[in-house]
Amino acid sequence: MKHIIFGGDGFLGTELTKKLAAAGQTVLVCDEKKTDGFGNYELPRVSHKIMDVTDPQSFSSIDTDPEDIVYHFAARLLVPILPRRARADYFWQALYVGTENVLSWMESRGLHNMIYYTTDMVYGHTEVNPRTEDHPRKPIGPYGEAKYQTELLVDTYREKGFKITLFRPRLIIGHGRLGILEKLFKLIDLNLPVPTIGSGRNYYQFVSVSDCADACLAGVAKGFPNENFNLGSANPPTVNELLGQLIKEAGSKSILIPTPAFMVKGVLAALDKIGKPLMDPEQYLIADETCVLDCSKAEQLLDWTPADDDASMLLVAYRDYKAGRSRVS
Repeated sequence: MKHIIFGGDGFLGTELTKKLAAAGQTVLVCDEKKTDGFGNYELPRVSHKIMDVTDPQSFSSIDTDPEDIVYHFAARLLVPILPRRARADYFWQALYVGTENVLSWMESRGLHNMIYYTTDMVYGHTEVNPRTEDHPRKPIGPYGEAKYQTELLVDTYREKGFKITLFRPRLIIGHGRLGILEKLFKLIDLNLPVPTIGSGRNYYQFVSVSDCADACLAGVAKGFPNENFNLGSANPPTVNELLGQLIKEAGSKSILIPTPAFMVKGVLAALDKIGKPLMDPEQYLIADETCVLDCSKAEQLLDWTPADDDASMLLVAYRDYKAGRSRVS
């Protein structure tokens, strides 16, 4: 038996591979790239295959056993920001078509167990706080919409007898991943004012990559529950508390500047419209909302609890930024 990880060269795939290798498991990393310095290809029992989930032919040379376990993390992120006209097809191909190909390939090989990651962006605006897995799914952009459609696709395969454990994480951070945080860290490094979208009194939640990998292992240990699970930190702070603590720990003279959310969103929308985006709309449209996930279902059914807190996660990311350790995926 081996663990087949689509998108295994990425942030979460790399972390999970480390944990599986440490447990003596055999891992096949399937990805379109091989990142020097961040991969795990020197580890025992870990191999790599260059392939693209959007190309059905690239699956053909993967050897399988009926007991193999599949993890599907292959995706495209909101960073770097694409022009508006390019986003819909870009995310649809990478997220929906890729997932459709993975599931079709699994069916052809007689594989029926999978761990799959989507995103909490399938929820869109917060209607009920905290957001449980039953929160309405009303994505507000092509990234969230493509992920939402893959969830509906997963349901059709569950009806065929597949066992698919699906996770919806908050923003995943940890060693080496900066993304949208890089702009924040640059302001703090330069002792410049840090504007918040809105008052900053809304609560903000991360989840660590280590906790996400542990959730995968918990899903496997529990026999791949055919359920959807939220993943996030426990007791998230407000934006002001979170950023204020980071500024203090960094020894910066930056101050937090609250801004009228509707005005900032209007400016960001205008910049996006003229092809000069600073943030993706799916990020800034909810930036002043409390977007906190209720993770009690994962605690109850998977015995999973987050080990990392938001302030510590953000500080780790900042220190990696200072040390020049970063990656996009």
